Amino acid sequence: MAIMVDWELTAAAAADVEALAGIRARVMRADLERLGRYDEQRVRQRLRDGFEPAHTWTVRVSGALAGCVALKPAGHGYRLEHFYLAPELQGRGVGTAVLRRLLTRCDAENAPVRLNVLVGSAAARLYERHGFTVESADAVDVFMVRAPSGDRAGAGPGPALR
Repeated sequence: MAIMVDWELTAAAAADVEALAGIRARVMRADLERLGRYDEQRVRQRLRDGFEPAHTWTVRVSGALAGCVALKPAGHGYRLEHFYLAPELQGRGVGTAVLRRLLTRCDAENAPVRLNVLVGSAAARLYERHGFTVESADAVDVFMVRAPSGDRAGAGPGPALR
């Protein structure tokens, strides 16, 4: 059972990128090693290359930086990217709460959400519990989509994220 902790989303700043790259490297290490693809410099650089503070929030737990999430416009919907939570905080309800907040916003806009996860990643179960289904997969990535929830779509603006 998840033990909820005090958390908040805050607007990301360019200065956050190195700390977030370090969290990403910790979070992804086991899955990337399992796939034979772990390279610490590369895993950090991929976050740097895709980091857009305008579409990114930091996750703070009890005021301390604990992770991040990006929700980028993509056509009529969004692309969920860079959703990382420090390993010691996983399984405590924070990831679920963050994802619910973002999906509420997307549902209010009647917008689908797409993402990809590594093959065999435990994160896929989190996304499946929130209505994501597999669109396609390759040897490394599973590509998932979530249609807007019909019972909430059009219900008005979602919670403020900034």
